[in-house]
Amino acid sequence: MTEAYEALTRRAAARWDQLHARPWVRVGTGLMGEAVGALEVLSAVREAVERAGVEATVSEVGTTGLCYAEPIVDVHVPDGPRVRYGNVRPEQVETIVQRHVIGGEPVTEFALASVDSNVPGVPRFEQLPMMQGQVRVALRNAGEIDPLDVDQYVARGGFSGLDKALSSLTPQETLDEVKNSGLRGRGGAAFPTGVKWGFLAGNPAPQKYILCNCEEGDPGAFNDKTILESDPFTLVEGCIIAGYATGASNGIVFIRHGHDSPIDRTRAAIRACYDNGVLGTSVLGTDFAFDMEVSLVGESYVAGEETALMEAIEGKRSMPRFRPPFPAAYGVWGRPSNINNIKTLSYAPEIVRRGAGWFSDIGTEKSTGTAIACLSGDIRYPGLVEVPFGLTVRDVIEGMGGGEPSGKALKFLQTGGPLGGVLPAEQFDMVLDFDEMVAAGAMFGSGGLIVCNEERSVVDLTRTLVAFDQMESCGKCFPCRLGMSHILEILERIADGKGRSGDMDLMERVGVNMRGGSLCGHGQLGYNPVSSAVRFFGGEFEAQFEDGAPSLGTFVGPKSTRRGAQMSGDTPTASVKPDFVMHIESVVPAAAGTTE
Repeated sequence: MTEAYEALTRRAAARWDQLHARPWVRVGTGLMGEAVGALEVLSAVREAVERAGVEATVSEVGTTGLCYAEPIVDVHVPDGPRVRYGNVRPEQVETIVQRHVIGGEPVTEFALASVDSNVPGVPRFEQLPMMQGQVRVALRNAGEIDPLDVDQYVARGGFSGLDKALSSLTPQETLDEVKNSGLRGRGGAAFPTGVKWGFLAGNPAPQKYILCNCEEGDPGAFNDKTILESDPFTLVEGCIIAGYATGASNGIVFIRHGHDSPIDRTRAAIRACYDNGVLGTSVLGTDFAFDMEVSLVGESYVAGEETALMEAIEGKRSMPRFRPPFPAAYGVWGRPSNINNIKTLSYAPEIVRRGAGWFSDIGTEKSTGTAIACLSGDIRYPGLVEVPFGLTVRDVIEGMGGGEPSGKALKFLQTGGPLGGVLPAEQFDMVLDFDEMVAAGAMFGSGGLIVCNEERSVVDLTRTLVAFDQMESCGKCFPCRLGMSHILEILERIADGKGRSGDMDLMERVGVNMRGGSLCGHGQLGYNPVSSAVRFFGGEFEAQFEDGAPSLGTFVGPKSTRRGAQMSGDTPTASVKPDFVMHIESVVPAAAGTTE
């Protein structure tokens, strides 16, 4: 252990004990809480504590992931029960303060769950449906610590992974831990993280960059920002570890403009790390130097593509670059660079602290570790959960998410963001696994799972997704710029019940050209929402056609699935890869610079 880290842990432990020596009230003020009045609840808590004249600590924390229960107020009293209250309204705060903070007795009628103790009539937090089955690694501190307090992070084991790397591991040994863990990128393409870091480590340039991507523009995905607003220190620690393992000197966290809470908390965490010797010219008192900053860019979905991200950081319009050269050779400002998603980097501290074997024992053989899934749509418990790979989709949406709240049948699930696909209810027993989901015609992507019941139209959803993709095309590539517009025009006609003979074949031809001619994954994957929807719900498209249109059987699947495959008449054989798999494989080569 470095002397600097030992001093940090001593101070943090003393402050942690002080926090628990008197009442401590935590209010979840992440974006999800803010949307339903958490700031008003926070003000009410502070006013009630001040009026009562009680010595208590009032802290802001991030979300626990239980978005359906926001705003959440967490009350700890010394030698008494700790209870989380859900859906708290400002007018309930006085009762909670008087009876629990001052009187020490939980207000059971407002209680959501107890933590670390049993309270009659109140379930334990880990027994809540949404918490059962969770294994929290990246979200281990969500809802537990003040995201602006470095001592609280250290008191729960923070920076111990970094200290271990700096004090007892070489950069190569640190890189090997990540590689041997089997960690794959959580940004969408699931590229092996250790391999990607190795591309940068092999470049001897004196100045190299670790870039962290928090563009997160996917509809239905909110896990990246949750990490930043709940525990930004784990991201900072992951970036420093990546810098040490690859010999990088600088880190930049790229955040979409306008998301104030994640931006402010990340900046504050970086400042705190400089103030406490965790960043700068001598990280934890060693000879390793690493600097970090936050870069803001306007709302642009395509900025999440790694080369477009670098253009945005440089102050240019967010448009993908031609490759080669790949970022590990020529990245931001011409310096060698590595780009990872926030979730990916947030796993690094625990992997290094606990060892590669610990992480690889979680999940499946090829999808190790945990997945952070965001649940929204027609579901009883919207929010986000961190679960080991290997659970089924049904385990997540029906077990943890509570299923459809009104008793209607679930019809399909939209996964992988606006460039992803749909899974029909018949496939909900599929295992959560990067490769299995791609093979089934969908992908896990960045973790958004939008649940739809029997009343939802697949045609309308597909049109909405394509409309988003069309709007977010940067316009640099001719196939994407015009192709997305053409597909949207056809889908709007079909959704209005005016489909024409040959429309589906036309969309497929446009989609194939987009896949082969577009510069980045936005255009290459732009036809996926259509191909996936038609594959499973072709009948709904057929029903939207004008009288006299040809039977759907003339355009469902065969043309797109038979290229390069064995066919028996017009029916694909079992060995034929789905169209979606062909699309994915075309944009995930085993080469440096692949979007993770």
